[in-house]
Amino acid sequence: MNEKNIKRERRHKRTRAKIIGTALIPRLNVFRSNDRVFIQLIDDSLGKTLASVNKKEVKSTKGKNKTEVAFEMGKLMADKAKKINIEKIVFDKGGYRYHGRVKAVAEGARENGLKF
Repeated sequence: MNEKNIKRERRHKRTRAKIIGTALIPRLNVFRSNDRVFIQLIDDSLGKTLASVNKKEVKSTKGKNKTEVAFEMGKLMADKAKKINIEKIVFDKGGYRYHGRVKAVAEGARENGLKF
């Protein structure tokens, strides 16, 4: 691992010590790679993933940049959360800055009705 990833994981562990998702208010976790974004709703009390979204589930990605796709993924996650009766979440940015694709996921989820 390079130093950048080690620092990100250290920030993430520090954040995870304070953020806990429950069945009523799960944790929305964001993982960002160079090419894709993966988001999950996690219930930490049971250690289960309640819902997840990746780039392949977004209908049309042609002509969109990565930030726009991340925004659509956030909207899709909000729709999935509504189907399992979840309206409030805790946002876990995974040690990344709240900027770009991570911010777009959050804004997309907020636009479709998730509260955090």
